[in-house]
Amino acid sequence: MYAQLTYFDGPRSPEQLAAADFAARHRIAPTAAAVPGTLTTYVLRRADGAEVVVTIAESEQALIDTQKAILGTQLLPGEDPALLPGPDRVEIYPVHEVFEPSGARS
Repeated sequence: MYAQLTYFDGPRSPEQLAAADFAARHRIAPTAAAVPGTLTTYVLRRADGAEVVVTIAESEQALIDTQKAILGTQLLPGEDPALLPGPDRVEIYPVHEVFEPSGARS
């Protein structure tokens, strides 16, 4: 199992966040879903718009294939490239250990 951390440093404007959310929903997530091997993705966002996207995949190759697929997409009508500068950095790590909850909480 591998994890990818994709960082978008803040601050980001409301317009940049709206553009990023639109791209994620309508272009990036559907493209990523079509690539086998991704297990889950979490999007973490601070009040200033800084964001870390954590993706867990079966293999490092699945993460690389997903990156290539996303970078190969064309912007959708109405998407402004000036509002979508891309991530500040991307890091891939092998998952060293997983801690599961010990049971359901009530």
